[in-house]
Amino acid sequence: MTDLLEYQAKELFRAVGIPVLPSQQIDHPREIRQLKIPYPVVLKSQVRAGGRGKAGGVRRVENTIDAIATARRIFNLPIAGEYPEILLAETHYNAQQEYFLAIVLDYQLQRPVLLGSSQGGMQVEAVLEQVQKVAVEGEFSPFYARQLAIAMGLRGGSIDSVSDILVKMYHLFATKDLDSIEINPLGIGVDGEVMALDGKIAVNDRGLQRHPDLIELMGVPLASDDSEACLPNSTLQRLDMVNPKGNIGILCNGLDLGMATWDAVVQKRGKPAQCWAIGAQTSGILMPNDSLSQGLEVALERMREVSEVKVILINILTSPQVAETMVRTIANFLRPHLDEANGESEDRFERPTAAARALRRETSPSTLSNPSLPPPIVVRLPGAQLESIEPFWDELPLYWMETLEDAIARAIELARSL
Repeated sequence: MTDLLEYQAKELFRAVGIPVLPSQQIDHPREIRQLKIPYPVVLKSQVRAGGRGKAGGVRRVENTIDAIATARRIFNLPIAGEYPEILLAETHYNAQQEYFLAIVLDYQLQRPVLLGSSQGGMQVEAVLEQVQKVAVEGEFSPFYARQLAIAMGLRGGSIDSVSDILVKMYHLFATKDLDSIEINPLGIGVDGEVMALDGKIAVNDRGLQRHPDLIELMGVPLASDDSEACLPNSTLQRLDMVNPKGNIGILCNGLDLGMATWDAVVQKRGKPAQCWAIGAQTSGILMPNDSLSQGLEVALERMREVSEVKVILINILTSPQVAETMVRTIANFLRPHLDEANGESEDRFERPTAAARALRRETSPSTLSNPSLPPPIVVRLPGAQLESIEPFWDELPLYWMETLEDAIARAIELARSL
């Protein structure tokens, strides 16, 4: 399951006729000066975590000067450890009433369930106290939407307005293979106009291959089948965490280490794009060396194919024997690319001097910019013996770091410079 950002969800709302406000995406505070929507404007942090409003990630501004200062604060505000890559600038809307609407796939009932509350907005407790449920039995019809609207206590024209929104939500839910879709709040204006003021959508990853428009919207490169994301014997598994705006690819051994490394990169203001776990179920220790090598080699190729990934960060904690295998795999992966870049096919490299080895953390700019080579690789691999890779290490965009903190700092530095 992958959560869309608000602006992505509203793109889908707009496509099915759910009304949304005029808005504009902001990638940097300076773009505030090019706003095409009139003030007052609401600036919204585009992160997947909930509670943006209470955390300070949603702010109303009245003019350009205040908007630039507020945008800077929001860009530098982590919410649940996530920094926004984009802000959504949206026209302010005076809602007279706010409702909560949602459709979720109930796995226990094995059917979709419509949810609605006459109380919407940030007060989650109040929303839950009044939430009503209607399970969809068999084929969907507008009857279910009207049934929920009436159960919410709506009267008169509000029943038709809210029912129409629910019908469009269900169409989107069914045709795009979604796990859930939510509008909170659905604002009602003084003239009875309805407006989706916020939106959340959870996409079912297994159904993504049937929806190239969703893949394009999310900006996520996908494998051609399930074997790409999860190889046999748990050799390699891609974590659900994906950031289309990220530029650092993470490779770890074990799911827990992968998630911890992702969080550590975010905390240092880095931008992880995706993460692969090698030996996902065994933390890369109990598996045969050839399987681990295969997993690492495939993961490196996957990262090389992702255009957004500018730097690869490898963080592996394992035994010295496995570490040596990993070193050899990295060397074997890089060597053909180096030969191709240099037009060489034979081993012409001499063992570098101690002085050269001391300077290897400063790879030359010409090597970093060589399009024939994979992205720079930053490696933290405690206990590894480097003899197998040393003969040509100084020719490669490769960095060996002792601590994770140093490795993350170097990866972020490289990603920002490329």
